[in-house]
Amino acid sequence: MTELADSAHVSAAHERFVTTGRSPGRHVRRVVAESWRRSVRSGVDPEVQNAPVELAGRSLTAYRGALAVADAMPVVRELLVAPGSDAGWVTALSDDAGRLLWVEGDQGVRRQMEPVGFVEGAVWREDCAGTNALGTALEIGQPVQVVGYEHFARKVHPFSCAAVPVHAPSGQVLGVVDVTGGAIVASAVVMSLVRAAVAAVEAELGRLALERTAGGGRLVVRPEGAADAMPALRVLCARPTVRIGSVDVRVSLRHAEILLLLARHPDGLSADELAVLLSEQTISDVTVRAEVSRLRRIVGPLLSESRPYRLTARLRTDIDLVRDLLAGGEVNAALSTYRNRVLARSVAPGVERAREELSTEVRAAILATPEPGPVSRWVASDEGSDDWQAWERLARLAPRGTPAHVQALGRLDLLARRLGARRPGGR
Repeated sequence: MTELADSAHVSAAHERFVTTGRSPGRHVRRVVAESWRRSVRSGVDPEVQNAPVELAGRSLTAYRGALAVADAMPVVRELLVAPGSDAGWVTALSDDAGRLLWVEGDQGVRRQMEPVGFVEGAVWREDCAGTNALGTALEIGQPVQVVGYEHFARKVHPFSCAAVPVHAPSGQVLGVVDVTGGAIVASAVVMSLVRAAVAAVEAELGRLALERTAGGGRLVVRPEGAADAMPALRVLCARPTVRIGSVDVRVSLRHAEILLLLARHPDGLSADELAVLLSEQTISDVTVRAEVSRLRRIVGPLLSESRPYRLTARLRTDIDLVRDLLAGGEVNAALSTYRNRVLARSVAPGVERAREELSTEVRAAILATPEPGPVSRWVASDEGSDDWQAWERLARLAPRGTPAHVQALGRLDLLARRLGARRPGGR
């Protein structure tokens, strides 16, 4: 890590930046200054505790147990939790949405961290909690150390943290390992320790993937009743993956399209029906059969050998997770999962239909929520940045004079000028 700036200079720069918006200046590291700017653009308030707690109790236990990154926790405990049980830090493992799955270690530090929301089930992405090692490491995809006043939120200034992303054998980011505590965590030694622990974690994940993969990358469906038997498909991400057991395999866009379409049609699809859902252009039966054959070599018995083409087990997608969370009124948690549109690069008619359906459901929940936080997150996304009704909703919900309220009024004025129309009266 580069040499850290003097804390007094960083403190003064932070105060100047959050009160006047002036440039952080030369005393603030670039990685921190850029994160501060992203925090402002996301509407993070430096004066409050911003990390929402989205999951707890049984829902958190069930959620984290179904993730591939859960296999990393035994190594994390051995290398970082046991040494830090009374050494002045806590260790956290998050998912790829910045949600804290486990927080373990020094009990005294855990008690100090609870009032700022550093607890299991809370989301510490930058757009929720502002600059912090875990959220910033997730944002830039690199190890990060954040010390004291470098945090965007004032309540986190007494702490320091070091975080490193965890990658699956496929290269996909599964989550982040973070160590947070007092002055001891500001040292280069702790940063090196976290890096070494993550290297060991990734080696273990690779070993487990080899053990659980049979026949040249072919996945194996677990016996009925196994705890992690239900296959899962991720389509709300830049690189779609399919998971069976604890094995995550990256799949091509075309294969992800086929799996999603078959998941939406559990009774199966003929070659002709699949062709129509895959393209507006004519696709021959031969082409469809060839793609299905290649896909079967990857997912094995999950895809039936007979026609019509169908899945032999229920394939749960992250679309299902978003819908379950919306149904339970957990809009913030749904937004944490809905980080990308459904297979955003796909032009397959069947996928476009699924994409539009989910987008409509998410937006409806945003416009109905009584809380400004989810609305602020929606308008900070590419999909919601020009959503007039959402900006109006934020202007009504956000307390007058807060950054979110001012930002909403300004955005409505900008959209009105762009559209050549007068903005309806706000608060």
